Amino acid sequence: MTGRILIVDSVPTNRIILRVKLSAAYYEVIQADSGAAALAMLRRTAPDLVITATDLPDMTGRALCAAIHDRKAGLRIPVVILHREDDPGERLASLAAGADDVLTCPVNDLVMLARLRSLLRARDAEAELQLRDDTRRALGLAEQGAEFVAPGLVRLVSPPRLTETRALQDGLEARISDRVEVVDPDDALRERTRAPDVVIVAEPPGSTGQALSLLPQLRASRGTRHSALIYIAQPHQQREAASALDMGANDLLCSGLDLDELAIRLRKQIDRKRTNDRLRSNMQDGLRAAVCDPLTGLYNRRYAVPHVSRLADRAARQKRPYALLLADLDFFKQVNDDHGHAAGDAVLVTLAQRLKDNLRAADLISRWGGEEFLVAMPDADSDAAKRTADRLCRIMARQPVTLPDGNRITVTLSIGVAIGKPAQENGPLDLIARADEALYAAKHKGRNTVVMADTVRLIGAPKPTHSAISDITDTTTPRRAGLT
Repeated sequence: MTGRILIVDSVPTNRIILRVKLSAAYYEVIQADSGAAALAMLRRTAPDLVITATDLPDMTGRALCAAIHDRKAGLRIPVVILHREDDPGERLASLAAGADDVLTCPVNDLVMLARLRSLLRARDAEAELQLRDDTRRALGLAEQGAEFVAPGLVRLVSPPRLTETRALQDGLEARISDRVEVVDPDDALRERTRAPDVVIVAEPPGSTGQALSLLPQLRASRGTRHSALIYIAQPHQQREAASALDMGANDLLCSGLDLDELAIRLRKQIDRKRTNDRLRSNMQDGLRAAVCDPLTGLYNRRYAVPHVSRLADRAARQKRPYALLLADLDFFKQVNDDHGHAAGDAVLVTLAQRLKDNLRAADLISRWGGEEFLVAMPDADSDAAKRTADRLCRIMARQPVTLPDGNRITVTLSIGVAIGKPAQENGPLDLIARADEALYAAKHKGRNTVVMADTVRLIGAPKPTHSAISDITDTTTPRRAGLT
């Protein structure tokens, strides 16, 4: 499944039609027929997104949206309000009340599914940043943020000579306190002194979607990589509108320009971008010195333990599995003995880089101790974790490591894998210990292999004498002398 979506509508036929469409797109769908039922379901389950009708038996869709956002526990859940007819005033009221998006019947399926994918991607990215920020706070590294907030910078990509461009710029400047600058499409990718908070890419009347090609370039550009992107399509450009969201746009006006709606969406995107910037800055600056390994640049054990605990808590709330991979370099002591410690450091740095290059951004990679590395993978079941571990072993075995003296040597990995399941009573530290036992079994099996924790049996060899979790500050003591 690609996500869990809660549909709230008092009309069974409406729920059924929407459920069929979403199920065909591989979403897990749950349903409620009233606002009270929806709020009760939120306490029992953990939906990734809510789609609600604007009129419910016991409250309005806007009231339900406010109640969802007022919840103190858990991550922020995106809410989409479904209107029965296109009423600009109602649409603006819903957006102003906190709805992340508004859809109007009859719903264009392409645009709806693209909007859902975009909202879920944004939620996952924010959740990962928030998880790391929570870990930082748990370590006592939180600091009070600055009170002063400078005006944002909005960059409008549209030919300056057009009358529509001037009207759009003037209309925005009258509605928002942020600075608005106009950039010609041919000049949109040039780096400037200040990165914009939001980039607006507008299709002029009569356009055939030429501006669409700018979106992936803006998303890939260093200067606009973290900027919010808003795409304005004309009413006849529904296919282009859907494509825009999949090509990197954060938000969309798919029925042409509405200055009041654009102003509301701009404020939301600027606020969201500032929150993400703050979380990203906290993570980079507040943690680096205290919880990063100075050699590899990866997180160390001090960071990994509370992070895995919070990952386990989130997995339990969302009723989804997660995976822990404990990887160890084979015969690492021999590398140091034969080639020197500088060569050993080069091998560790190379492995760290290969792990970063071949794992997801949401996966935590940490140097667990000596030549051991811990990988925590959210939303990963046994099959996905096994495939990932096998791939990492192949990559390391097939690509020799270049040493400081120019020589090249082949170094292999052994990996133990343990899966955390929602109904599992054992805590994350027990899961790390199980991954450690699986790693030991992989060493005993012959190295350069992967062993799943649930397949480990007594193998008649002595147990390791040093617990995987006994001292979270020790990141240098080699383990399992003679079996590395």
